Amino acid sequence: MTTTTTEPSRAIAAQRREAVQDLLAGARRIIEERGVTREALNAISARLLELATRSELFDAADFPPPQRDSGDTSTRYRLNPGEDGLALYLNSLLPGKTTIPHNHDTWAVIAAIEGAELNRIYRRTDDGRDPEHATLELLQEVVIRPGVPIAFMPDDIHSIHVGGAQPTLHFHLYGRPLDTLTGRLGFEPDTGRVVRYNAKHMQQATQAVG
Repeated sequence: MTTTTTEPSRAIAAQRREAVQDLLAGARRIIEERGVTREALNAISARLLELATRSELFDAADFPPPQRDSGDTSTRYRLNPGEDGLALYLNSLLPGKTTIPHNHDTWAVIAAIEGAELNRIYRRTDDGRDPEHATLELLQEVVIRPGVPIAFMPDDIHSIHVGGAQPTLHFHLYGRPLDTLTGRLGFEPDTGRVVRYNAKHMQQATQAVG
């Protein structure tokens, strides 16, 4: 089968690239001026929310989730492939997707185009002396949905839980690309065991969309 690219789709792709680069340039300026602070991440959240309103550039048909019978629950698209600094992903998750509590090893900002995702936010209650074990306390729950973003400092801990019937389509903006985050920790709830999150729990495949 031959696939053709129409002029309208080329125009949308060009507008999408421009919007992504504008967002990244603004985020870099904020970090350069304010450092990695919660105030800075709140300012980046506002910019990412603006991008999330441009749903015509990020149609779910162009960024579909996995097939429901595929065994996968998430598809991750890199929107600025090949760049070494900030990394912007568009994640499409199926209902039923969950993660164990984990940190990010860099700052992160998340905003929704479509769908809702429950985030449980934790803090460590142990002294951190045992590198193999941790205890966590649930602090709050936040439902990320259109208009409600969330931001994390590098050591903040959260888990995600997608319920309902609708797949999600959410932006995830990180200070560094996911495949470089060797210090990410996961915390297995049943045992308290600390694991390397990227190696044990992260779905590795990322589709590049320039």
